[in-house]
Amino acid sequence: MDSGALKREIGLVGAVAYGVGIIVGAGVYALIGKAAGQAGNSVWLSFILAAIVASFTGLSYAELSSIFPVSGAEYVYVEKAFKSDFWAFIIGWLVFLSGVISSSTVALGFGGYLMPYVGISETFAAIALIILLSLVNFWGIKESVRVNIILTLMEVSGLILVILFGVEFFGSVNYSEAPLGFRGIVSGAALIFFAFIGFESLAKMGEETKDPERTIPRALIIALIISTLLYVLVALSVVSIIPYGQLASSTSPLADVALKAQGPQAYLILSIIALFATSNTVLIILISTSRIAYGMARESSLPRILSKVHKKTGTPWIAILFTMLISSLFTLLGDIELVANVTNFTTFLVFFSVNLALISLRLKKTGKKEAFRSPLTIMNLPILAVFGALSSLIMLLQFELTVVIIAFITMGLGAILYKSLSKT
Repeated sequence: MDSGALKREIGLVGAVAYGVGIIVGAGVYALIGKAAGQAGNSVWLSFILAAIVASFTGLSYAELSSIFPVSGAEYVYVEKAFKSDFWAFIIGWLVFLSGVISSSTVALGFGGYLMPYVGISETFAAIALIILLSLVNFWGIKESVRVNIILTLMEVSGLILVILFGVEFFGSVNYSEAPLGFRGIVSGAALIFFAFIGFESLAKMGEETKDPERTIPRALIIALIISTLLYVLVALSVVSIIPYGQLASSTSPLADVALKAQGPQAYLILSIIALFATSNTVLIILISTSRIAYGMARESSLPRILSKVHKKTGTPWIAILFTMLISSLFTLLGDIELVANVTNFTTFLVFFSVNLALISLRLKKTGKKEAFRSPLTIMNLPILAVFGALSSLIMLLQFELTVVIIAFITMGLGAILYKSLSKT
């Protein structure tokens, strides 16, 4: 199996755990305080609004993954819809780059949590984590999913603890209070949307999933529902325990909630769980990013050597090594907040393209009769995909000019790489 098919090891439970693990990751642990500062006690509404926006694109991914259950995911969707190797490469390139930068950013977050307890630098801890989790990734997809399930249970248990801490405080505040009105709820949703990003990674696991045409769409929808329910209950809990103004200035909001509700021991427990949450997010990003590199290499859009599959583990080991090296390099930047925003911008570009791809394929009547179909269709036009494209476009308009310029320079570098590879 040196250069062939990947092993199909993932069932519905593993796929759901994978989806919940990537969604309920580092984002909610870090962003809920800032979102509460904008939406006030109505931050739970921000989560619901963000979930609705995410579901538009999520359902497009569900249908496309049912039609094309392959590791290349977005690259394949765009190529099949628009018959353009160039634009397919650019989208795949953006997905790969956003993956490695995201894994670096979250790994640095892990280092930040760990530093007070161990005394090593954030960058060293981040690189060590990336190497360790890349070894797990190489070990095998079945083993990676098992580790993911354990870490997912731990990070979800942290959210459940926060919910339980808030039970005795429920009803103590006005949950419709929003200091900035509906505008604040919307801006809170725009911020907290990033706590949902990652659901699309499930689509990249099609070649390692049993019965992917049915399993991937089901797992994606179930994962979004579970994550949204947890988020809403956590949001109600945190504003019941700590005033939203104080949450806005906290760097570890869930741990601070635990401290006020139950004392120092609870604070330590939530801090440790946050370490597992960031670790799980990095693991899943490394898995999905290495698969997009593998898928593109198999389509000859990246060097073919990246498509090699290890004989014993059944994993794309060269792509895993390549992803590990690039992710480790980005951690050397230290503070990469600006680059992280570039990642967010490119993510919405990808979402916009994926929704357009589904619209194009539906209008061309391309697909399978047995495939999952996104609901609400008028004259074969997937209305929710239209909403997904529009909402992604609106999100793209929220970024500063600097971020947009850097994102387009990154796309330009991708275009140069494409031209150089096409000549070889």
